[in-house]
Amino acid sequence: MTSTPALPPIVDQATWRATLDELRVREKAATRELDAIAAQRRRLPMVELPSYTLIGADGPVSLAEVFDGRSQLIVYNHMWTDGAQWQCGGCTGFTSQFTRLEFLENYDARFVIVTNGPIDEALEYKARVGNQMEWFSSSESSFGADTGAPPGAGFAVNVFLRDGDTVYRTWHTDGRGTEQLSHSFALVDLLPWGRQEVWQDSPDGWPQSPTYAKWAGSPDIAKAYGTG
Repeated sequence: MTSTPALPPIVDQATWRATLDELRVREKAATRELDAIAAQRRRLPMVELPSYTLIGADGPVSLAEVFDGRSQLIVYNHMWTDGAQWQCGGCTGFTSQFTRLEFLENYDARFVIVTNGPIDEALEYKARVGNQMEWFSSSESSFGADTGAPPGAGFAVNVFLRDGDTVYRTWHTDGRGTEQLSHSFALVDLLPWGRQEVWQDSPDGWPQSPTYAKWAGSPDIAKAYGTG
């Protein structure tokens, strides 16, 4: 960690505006590219899924029932270690962002968490860290493994479409692909020093820390939002 961080160069207003306008060209191009990617995503084919049974707070439910009457469903596949006091810090911090999801109702959609862990442990952990999303367990089915997040192996985001009782998988991502859902990284990336992680391309003298070092851990999330 650099003890005395460097500062951006100081320039006059005209020079600052010119360099900002130069960057703005790339920002606008990136926005148009994201629009084009979203258009391509809307044209993806889909694959029919079997009738999985998940476990919710009130017991077994079919995957179709998880939609709660909506046609579209986003699932965050939360990493899980059975019996652990604190689950994946990245998953815990990432999903703690989503506290106002009712806007999805206007889009005939909802967003839930599915974990491979047992439902009683999952619901206890949800309360401990103050998570506001609805949780389901795939501990009694192969749903996690079949959607790119097998037990003990990782996290993912999946999107599904329901037609009656038939469910189709339309999109999937994992790793840094999940960042597009996060407002945390978007805000931090606006800062002059950015994420301050060693892998980033930053000017000499910028403060840098090991990757993940500044992320809030699961105990931090619990202290801020949950029962602890």
